[in-house]
Amino acid sequence: MKRIILLTAFILSFKGFAQNISLKVEISGYKSNKGMAYIAVYKSEQDFLKKPTIGKIVKIENNKAVVIFNDLPKGEYAISSYHDENGNGKLDTNFMGIPKEDYAVSNNAKGFMSAPKYKDAKFTAKESKTITMKI
Repeated sequence: MKRIILLTAFILSFKGFAQNISLKVEISGYKSNKGMAYIAVYKSEQDFLKKPTIGKIVKIENNKAVVIFNDLPKGEYAISSYHDENGNGKLDTNFMGIPKEDYAVSNNAKGFMSAPKYKDAKFTAKESKTITMKI
């Protein structure tokens, strides 16, 4: 019985060493509270703006959106968000592919004649933190 208790205590003690983090994302600057904010977290350059590691859809209140991503491994990330103002579930673009709805990327990265780059949007999260972005 002592072995089982000691083994259980030993295993549980490792949980503190492998702690994951939380990312709180605060986005401001929305023109209206209409529609929803789509917020995505990316773990690699290959997936950036294509295949999110995790994403959430949240209401916009007081022209701001706030979301918390819990239980993420420590590491390098980038975040993108767009304002789906018309509620069609996608980022609307014009015939040239330029967004017609507002968007934001971590580090407030901007693209020049293209989408923002992962290298400009990435950040390292070694502990839980708050990321602020502006639409």
